[in-house]
Amino acid sequence: MPNTESMTDEFASLFAESLATQDLAEGYVAKGIVIAIEKDVAIIDVGLKVEGRVPLKEFGAKSKDGTLKVGDEVEVYVERIENALGEAMLSREKARREESWIRLEEKFNAQERVEGVIFNQVKGGFTVDLDGAVAFLPRSQVDIRPIRDVTPLMHITQPFEILKMDKRRGNIVVSRRTVLEESRAEQRSEIVQNLEEGQTVEGMVKNITDYGAFVDLGGIDGLLHVTDMAWRRVNHPSEILSIGQTVKVQIIRINQDTHRISLGMKQLESDPWDGIGVKYPAGKRITGTVTNITDYGAFVELEPGIEGLIHVSEMSWTKKNVHPGKILSTTQEVDVVVLEVDPNKRRISLGLKQTLENPREVFAQTHPAGTEVEGEVKNKTEFGLFIGLDGDVDGMVHLSDLDWNRPGEQVIEEFNKGDMVKAVVLDVDVDKERISLGIKQLGKDSIGDAAASGDLRKNAIVSAKVTAITDGGLEVVLVDHEDLSSFIRRSDLSRDRDEQRPERFSVGQTVDARVTNFSKKDRKVGLSIKALEIAEEKQAVAQFGSSDSGASLGDILGAALKKQNNDD
Repeated sequence: MPNTESMTDEFASLFAESLATQDLAEGYVAKGIVIAIEKDVAIIDVGLKVEGRVPLKEFGAKSKDGTLKVGDEVEVYVERIENALGEAMLSREKARREESWIRLEEKFNAQERVEGVIFNQVKGGFTVDLDGAVAFLPRSQVDIRPIRDVTPLMHITQPFEILKMDKRRGNIVVSRRTVLEESRAEQRSEIVQNLEEGQTVEGMVKNITDYGAFVDLGGIDGLLHVTDMAWRRVNHPSEILSIGQTVKVQIIRINQDTHRISLGMKQLESDPWDGIGVKYPAGKRITGTVTNITDYGAFVELEPGIEGLIHVSEMSWTKKNVHPGKILSTTQEVDVVVLEVDPNKRRISLGLKQTLENPREVFAQTHPAGTEVEGEVKNKTEFGLFIGLDGDVDGMVHLSDLDWNRPGEQVIEEFNKGDMVKAVVLDVDVDKERISLGIKQLGKDSIGDAAASGDLRKNAIVSAKVTAITDGGLEVVLVDHEDLSSFIRRSDLSRDRDEQRPERFSVGQTVDARVTNFSKKDRKVGLSIKALEIAEEKQAVAQFGSSDSGASLGDILGAALKKQNNDD
């Protein structure tokens, strides 16, 4: 067995020259000779007055497979020339790290990729071994898309890009994502160059979202939007596609800058809207299926790829403020009538109420003008009452048709929602969907009758009863028309100014007066006692001569009365 001490001296002398030139300061990487291997450490001589011990595990695979032997030249990091035990503190690990830092800085400055191994998980990411130097890999930099399980990526050599280096703090940040993105960008660019708009290609459905599906075209993804999947309405892409499915698509658009590709499936089929106007002329009745309901109406599929809209206003003759969902439901089959077709805007307007009998037409046939009806007060508005009638229709009583004599604004307060009232049909306008009713027409219009007969024509003589006396005149009601009141002004109380005193009359007294004006529309009549007296005087003068003969008015009137008595 060889003498260990003599071998040590021999190796020491062989290396003496090189070691003599070595800087013996602390904190540097030095070359040394393995002079002995004991249990789990290697004794290294780096030319100092003392040797150092390095754990075998720091030599990695060499310590495990037994290739590390006495006499091997190794590089170690000199941490301290001599410690308390009289040994040099050496580290193979730090030496490897120093070597790695030098190589990594060169690659970082040259913007070159480096090889590394993900070996541990830490807060916010992972640690990567870059051949001795430990780097931090943030979780966001692992892959292009977030991945849940990183286990398959650990303990295998793969490329990384150095994002940041700080030797003073010993920090290195790397990214795997940028390497993948660069590779992907190169691959995408090459694939895009071989694609053209309008080209038909095959791809595999890679992912499905609410708005469409991503299709793998062999290294690059294209978006197949839900509106380009079929000519018919597709509520969700999963209705017709599944992940992993192979589909034939047409390239609609290619953005050379962003490499975004828009795809279409329906473009490979004939457009069902071609010749749609001939197939669905206005007025045609057809059966369809409700596919979607909105606040403004319901969409009905007439055939695959062809949908029409029933606007809420075309759903019912009578229900105007009801949500479409309370009239129709999805998947329901309904009969509709084509109202209008616009091929350019790809719109078809449909009607549902047109398939039903118009209740207003029925009402007009069974209730001609003048028919008396009864119904419930459905609503009060500022312009009248709405009355519910037979056939689920409403009629309206305008304020002006509530009462012959009183203002409608006053009379409407006497009615309440839910009251049962009677009315008369005045007019039915089917086109405008109006039924006009009247309540006042149930009673007699004495004023209108009087106006028609001429009783209240201008200059007619009427009798009136005094109901109130004021300084300005008399309030009266007509004796023959008690629903008509009037006011005789003070100046119209007498021809004689001295007799124009309201107090000479009494409440309940009946007076004769002459009609000075009458408005049937305003239902107002003007009366004057003075006008009557003047008219009688003129008549007397005409019969018995002028008052210029010396006879007084009393004489003339007396003679007139005497003549009338004799005639009687």
